Amino acid sequence: MAARPTQQPPTTGRADDGGGGRWGRAIAARPRLLLLVVLALTACAAVLGGGVADRLSSGGSQIPGAESTYATRVLEQRWPASQPNLLLMVSARAATGGVDNPQVVTEARDLARRLGAEQAVGGVVSYWDGQEPALRARDGDEALITARIAGDEDAVDAVLERVRLSYEGRRGPVDVRFGGPAAVRNASQEVIAEDLVRAEMIALPVTLVLLVFVFGSAVAALLPLLVGIMAILGTNAVLRVLTEFTDVSVYAQNLTTALGLGLAIDYALFIVRRYREELAAGADPRAAVATTLRTAGRTVLFSALTVAVSLASMFVFEQYFLRSFAYAGIAVVLIAAAASLIALPALLVVLGRRVDALDVHRLLPRRGTSRPKREPGAGWAALARLVMRRAPIFAVGTAVVLIALGLPFKDVRFGTADDRQLPSSTPAHLVQQQIREEFPGSPGGVLAVLAQGPGVDGASLADFSRSVSQLPDVVRVSGPAGLYTGGERVRAATPAEAAQTGTDGSAYVTVLPKGEATSASSLELVTDIRSIPVPFQASVTGAAAVLADTQHGTAERLPWALGVIAVTTLLLVFLLTGSLLLPLQAVVVNALSLTAMFGAVVWVFQEGHLSGLLGFTPTGDIETALPVLMFCVAFGLSMDYGVFLVSRIQEEYERGGDHRAAVEFGIRRTGGLITAAAVILGFVMVAIGTSRVTNIKMLGLGVGLAVLMDAMVVRGLLVPAVLRLTGRATWWAPGPLRRLHRRIGFSETAAGTTRVIDISTADNTNQQSTPAADAPVEAQETNESLIGSHRAERT
Repeated sequence: MAARPTQQPPTTGRADDGGGGRWGRAIAARPRLLLLVVLALTACAAVLGGGVADRLSSGGSQIPGAESTYATRVLEQRWPASQPNLLLMVSARAATGGVDNPQVVTEARDLARRLGAEQAVGGVVSYWDGQEPALRARDGDEALITARIAGDEDAVDAVLERVRLSYEGRRGPVDVRFGGPAAVRNASQEVIAEDLVRAEMIALPVTLVLLVFVFGSAVAALLPLLVGIMAILGTNAVLRVLTEFTDVSVYAQNLTTALGLGLAIDYALFIVRRYREELAAGADPRAAVATTLRTAGRTVLFSALTVAVSLASMFVFEQYFLRSFAYAGIAVVLIAAAASLIALPALLVVLGRRVDALDVHRLLPRRGTSRPKREPGAGWAALARLVMRRAPIFAVGTAVVLIALGLPFKDVRFGTADDRQLPSSTPAHLVQQQIREEFPGSPGGVLAVLAQGPGVDGASLADFSRSVSQLPDVVRVSGPAGLYTGGERVRAATPAEAAQTGTDGSAYVTVLPKGEATSASSLELVTDIRSIPVPFQASVTGAAAVLADTQHGTAERLPWALGVIAVTTLLLVFLLTGSLLLPLQAVVVNALSLTAMFGAVVWVFQEGHLSGLLGFTPTGDIETALPVLMFCVAFGLSMDYGVFLVSRIQEEYERGGDHRAAVEFGIRRTGGLITAAAVILGFVMVAIGTSRVTNIKMLGLGVGLAVLMDAMVVRGLLVPAVLRLTGRATWWAPGPLRRLHRRIGFSETAAGTTRVIDISTADNTNQQSTPAADAPVEAQETNESLIGSHRAERT
């Protein structure tokens, strides 16, 4: 095979043609003024987004229109005690003899009375009110006080901090610790905020070192980092504005940091690398910027659109937890792309050839000159030739390995996040763990059944309570009809249970399950309760009901989200390439690149392998919404690298007409670049994965693994093998689609044309380039000129 050129052909007089050329000239005309405007906007964004963390929420997993959500809202309004969000674990000191000691009883009742008098605290129920067995530990040393803090999450956090100062710690003969959903959520927000700062402190300096290593120049290395900082600050400002209109999840800020650094580095690497290539080919800085924006700039813009579309698919879901990632992801992608296409080119114009200043290679000891200098990208070119010589083996072998790595995902079990997401030393986690181990039933997993309608009366509630108490895995059922166990009425209703009726005739009963709050048996129990025929409208809520509704709602919307991703990916890749086959390849290959991530999620985080090394508590299931989020993010990043590679292959194919040589050239030019970007992004994701919150750890490490597998395995082995097998048919499209692409397509060629092959007439063995028959004459002449120039250089 003929040796490939080490440089692009010299920039032609038409290099500035098209929108990219016009934009490059506009930037080159006033670069310093443009930079001042960008600096002012960045400063405003930093000020506006400075307090965003305090306005983010930690919930958002419930389906707004679900049965459990409706029942929860009604119960919160009418019977706050039915939905406690605060638990006080009262532990009797050893000398007192347990929670039934008179001194402990007196102190505990006083605690409950004072807590009920606190502003915004209601529905206080304690073990010492009615000797409720479910609120007393089996060993008799601990018992619970439950309460409801009213208000939104910010109000709940404020009240929690206030009452914690007055009640937590040693109180006479008892020790008091705080648990419950409010305490768990508050602890999660604190841990996430601390971990995010630590991740940024790790990621920023190490990323700078890696960029210096990649570019060899300290000045060039700073440019991607500056773009990343602009993207993060801008997105924080966007999220701060959005919190005025809607709920935004606290987890979205972690995605902002990861994608802000990762994508900004990807885009800036691509822009700066192409700019330096143009300088090396002899172009002046202004012409180099224009050519860079016309070629690499268009690819960056196109790549940003593909990533944004993948993340926009999360708008299909109703939970604001997933929608928040769409807000953050789309904002950070578009801002990173805008900074790369506006601020970065202006900086390059100002810097000129000083972009290579502070060359760190000069600080390294010089090697001997006996060995010839290796051509850049030679290793990637050799790998591409090897893969294409054995294309069937590499294609099948890589696909089989990727599928095998994903096999553990077939055993996935979906659940919901709880206190075990937190570090094991967190007080809220310790309280909840003790409740799980020492208390009968599952006090945190109580199900509430709201009864409404004309059929609600004493007899119907009694029949319903009796039927529910006969179901497997039910400890007891209590409500206005009394206490039921095993189908029998144990006693009449207490005054508190009698108060579980409303003035409009509605009522509710509580069901205490035997197992974990969100175990498989609890989910089955929800289904069984909902299937009992009743003469009134029954709505079930509680942890298991919320999980069941979330799983159903997510599964119902998932095909739509996947359809959005698939259709838009097919359309966008067609607009880029004009090919019918490449879009299909992109969807299949990108999906295969994610198998290792999903397999690792189950093997590590569900089954608990490496839990000691990674420092988390396995729960035996995976947060329901998390795989959806990871798929959307990782698929978008995979498309990012795919666009970089395919666009460079296509550019060379349109210039030379040799399919195999174009694949080799594209991998030679982008293999190191994509790998460097993936290593840096992977490191950023690993830094996020050092979080002490399990879901954040899973997101960071999982997506980091997917990025590295995609860049190093899929783009290095699977893609060149598949492209070799499809040959020149890769670029084929039927006549109507060719004409459509010429009108609306997205091209990077110098003349603004895209070359597509009709395999019905093409000679697959002929490597000579032939312009499309119906292309404009001017475009054909320009294409032929480029081909001739390129052949002369190869010779």
